[in-house]
This record gives sequence, C-alpha cells and structure tokens, in this order.
Amino acid sequence: MLELSRGRLLFRLTRPPVSGVLRLRLAAVWLGAALAALLALCLTVALGSGDYALSPRGLLNALLGEGERADLFVVWELRLPRATVALLAGAAFGLSGAIFQAVTRNPLASPDLLGITQGAGAAVAAGVVLGTGAGLGLQTLGLAGALASGLAIYLLAWKRGTTGYRIVLVGIGVSWMCVSLTSYLLSRAEIHQAQRVLGWLVGNLNDRGWAHAGPPALALAVLLPAVLLLGRLQRTLRLGDEVAGGLGTPVQRTRLALLLCGAALAAFATAAAGPVLFVALAAPQIAQRLARAGTPPVTAAALTGSVIVLVGDLISQRLLADSVLPVGVVTGVLGAPFLLWQLARANRTGTGG
Repeated sequence: MLELSRGRLLFRLTRPPVSGVLRLRLAAVWLGAALAALLALCLTVALGSGDYALSPRGLLNALLGEGERADLFVVWELRLPRATVALLAGAAFGLSGAIFQAVTRNPLASPDLLGITQGAGAAVAAGVVLGTGAGLGLQTLGLAGALASGLAIYLLAWKRGTTGYRIVLVGIGVSWMCVSLTSYLLSRAEIHQAQRVLGWLVGNLNDRGWAHAGPPALALAVLLPAVLLLGRLQRTLRLGDEVAGGLGTPVQRTRLALLLCGAALAAFATAAAGPVLFVALAAPQIAQRLARAGTPPVTAAALTGSVIVLVGDLISQRLLADSVLPVGVVTGVLGAPFLLWQLARANRTGTGG
C-alpha cells in the first residue's frame, strides 16, 4: 500500500512484512546522486573509448597529468574539452527547459520550440551570409541572437503583464519568423556559406576546445544559484497569478527574472554547442517523472540534460566508422518520438494549451 502525505511517501508490504516512510526530499537527493553517477560513467566511457582506447588506469593517470605523452594529448586536448562542452551545454539546456516549463506551466514549452534557439540561428545566418557583425564569431552571434529573441518574446507578450499562455503563443510566432528569415538567408548564400551555417544549426560538438567551455561554465556558475534562490517564488506561481500575488509574490518581476535566466542559459548553451534539438524539452520531463514531482526539478533536469547530450555525442561518434554525425542529428532522431508522445499526453490531460 502506498500513501502520499505532507511530502512523505508511506508504504506497507504484506510479504515481506515491511513498512516505512520515504521523505520525498531524500528521494530527490538519491535521484541526483544516481544521475551524477550515470554522468560520471558516461564521461569515463567518452574519455577512455574510441580508436585510441585507454585502460582505466591509463585514463586516471592521464587525468592526473601523468602517463604517456600520447595519452595526455588525447585526453586533455581532444576528448576532455569536447566532453566538457557537452556536459555544460546539456546542463544549461536542461535547466533552461525546466524554467520555461515551470513558468509557462506547459510541458511542451522549451527554448527550441519558443524561438530562443531559432533566434540564435537567424543571427548566425545573418552574420555569415550578410556579414552582419563580421569578426564577432559564431559563438557571439548566436548568443546575441538568442538573447534578442528572448527579449522580443517577453515584450511582445506583455499586456498589463505576461502569462504563460501568451509567452508560448508569441514564442511560437517568433520561432517561425526566425526560421523563415534563416531559410531566406540560406537561399541567398553561397555554397560554402550555407554549409557553414547548416553545420552550426544542427548542433555540433566537432572541433570544440577549452575556449568553448568557458562561457557556459560561467553562465551556470552565476545563473544556477539565482534560479535556486528564485525557487520558492517560482513555486507560488503554480497557484496562479492572483493567488501568488495574494501571498506576497511579485508575480511579474519573478516571471521576468526566471525567463531572463532561462533565455540566458539557452543562449550560452546554443553559443557553445549550437541548437542541440529536444534536450531542453526532454530533460525536464524525464527528470520530473523520475523524481515524481509536480514540476521539473532544476538540478535533476540539468544532470539529465548533461547525460542526454553526452550519450548523444557518444552515439554520434561511434555509430558510423567512417564519419562523425553532429550530436544534434542524434538528439533530433531520439527526441522527435518523445515530442509526439508529449503532444499526445498533453491532449489527453489538457495541459498542452
């Protein structure tokens, strides 16, 4: 028998005769520990496997700065930077998706469906094809485009305040505007320009180095504590704007702060790895179901996002012997069925808007 009461799960078994109380906060801690262990396992496989395989002892020595020179080069210059970017970008995507889904109270809301990553793609396409912002680099262009898109969504959704429903509708409209602009620019581009833009648009970890890991690491270090501090206020938003306001929550300022954090996290992740598809959509929902929580838990969503991107990158490197697929292709193939399932589930439960 199972019974949920005041944040505690009461259970009683007849065979064997066992009963007890499980505190859900403790369950969340165990979930985080399990996800962290899974992430460490994936990271070990990513660093030690491949054409140049390393034994566990050789990998440990290389990580400690000892061992063969070839081992040190493979680990510190080739594999570890790429895996670090995957880990950080996945965490930022997962955390951003959790914020958007919690604020809008819609399980289908994520940066890659609401126009944030599409804004980054349009800015990159404009920079490559038209020379706009020449010299800034694709990372900076993607960051600026994603932030501009997030700000535009909030301003266009404002009407004596914002609501999750209007943010979703405006975000979808902005998304398609950016997609149309990107398609138009690609139709005017030279072949080499189109190849460069398309290689970035699918989400790619090829040729990623330590320089690409710095911005998302800084963003997570600053924004994750801010999101955790806003967690109590965010939980009151689940009760509706009127009730949250009656409880003393500054509704519009809280929503604006959370949306800015979510947009910034998605922007830095997109700038580092490109718009890796469906990670921000799937990671919070997977974490929520594992934690059996009412809303996506932010830390578990971040860890789940890291696992998804790292596993997707492993599949992209090992799937074909003669080529390396962009990680966005793998997450797109795996994420499309998940999106269809979410749409069907939202239609059944009435949570899809």
